[in-house]
Amino acid sequence: MNTSGHAADDVRDDSAGLRLSPFRGLRYVPERVGSLAAVTSPPYDVVVRPDGLLHLESADPHNIVRLILPQALTAGTRHRKAAATLDRWLADGVLAPDPVPALYVYEQRGDGILQRGIIGALELSAPEAGVVLPHEDVMPHVVEDRAALMRTTAANLEPLLLTYVGEEGGGADAVIERAAEREPLLSTTTEDGFCHRLWAVTDPAEQAAVAADLGRHQALIADGHHRWATYLRLREEHVAPGPWNRGLVLLVDTARHPLRVRAIHRLLNRLPVADALAAVEGSFRVRRLDGPLPVALEALAAATADGNAFLLAGDGAFHLLDRPDPALLDRTIRTDRPEAWRTLDATVLHSALLEHVWHVPDAPEDIAYIHDTEAAVAQAERHGGTAVLMHPVREEVVRDLARQGVTMPRKSTSFGPKPATGLVLRSLALD
Repeated sequence: MNTSGHAADDVRDDSAGLRLSPFRGLRYVPERVGSLAAVTSPPYDVVVRPDGLLHLESADPHNIVRLILPQALTAGTRHRKAAATLDRWLADGVLAPDPVPALYVYEQRGDGILQRGIIGALELSAPEAGVVLPHEDVMPHVVEDRAALMRTTAANLEPLLLTYVGEEGGGADAVIERAAEREPLLSTTTEDGFCHRLWAVTDPAEQAAVAADLGRHQALIADGHHRWATYLRLREEHVAPGPWNRGLVLLVDTARHPLRVRAIHRLLNRLPVADALAAVEGSFRVRRLDGPLPVALEALAAATADGNAFLLAGDGAFHLLDRPDPALLDRTIRTDRPEAWRTLDATVLHSALLEHVWHVPDAPEDIAYIHDTEAAVAQAERHGGTAVLMHPVREEVVRDLARQGVTMPRKSTSFGPKPATGLVLRSLALD
């Protein structure tokens, strides 16, 4: 199945496509940890602080969260702490490099999903090259933090999730399917019920088949825009060819394994629901919903089918905002972008509501981005803020905008399932 409808657009001259290289993966030594599941983590930006962080830290003293989200009073201390922890784990044999460079076939199975892809070190390229397509803006302070962490540890601690649209019988897919018939390097089931398996592809002929196939394709960044921007920044600091010219990625063929697309919700820390509703009067139709969260989300989905809609929560009820005033949109939405961008819920939220109606600054202390719907509602109710619940964007819309070079507002989408962090790392010292 071709989920984007643009397989032909994805095929490129193999001199200008994806260049994926094998690397010597760093992996946990099973005998040195409680279990592989206990040392893994979701990607750094999915961990809901502080509860999720503390839970992961207590799961095992060697949980990967101690590297990706080190805790200390200052940023510099945090990053040095992560580097020292990584060095100690290597010296103690908690982590060890694989003997030879490999590409890694990675499988996730659970919740009705079977997803397989291939992990490797991808050659970096600027957006204008059209090889790796970003679709979201990034926050500079997050890129700075990730760059400092990566610079200090000299490691890629978690893979980005990239998608491409493969062809029937492609060489990469054939290698992936053959690997999945063998005994895996590791197999573990995380507490979310997903089973994770990993295989090493070390045969030069199979590596060459993967390279030849992927060299004809472009990829969409599904998850990891800030880490990709970090890769590019660090490449600029190391102009000579070398390990900083590549970054750790997971590539998934969505023609074979379509990803799920979910929304990322906003938590407005300093805006109570009552104030949000008072400010929006006359600009949107507002309806109070007293049903449980699943029923309210169904109402949001139905309203979104007819136009822009949002669900506000935080005062014990749900409030559906839809039918925005056309005059408000005309006054606040940029006109130099495609219609598909102008009508995105995230565009309307950031340009019309946050900036002009609610006057909420685009700063970390004012806006938090939360993937889990229930967590967003709970935090809003706990702290007296407003959760803005969003409806997901279709993948084909994301890909079409990315091909036009148009980026969506930051944190517009959440593709998944995301790779578990901690199954394989890349040390730049080993490349």
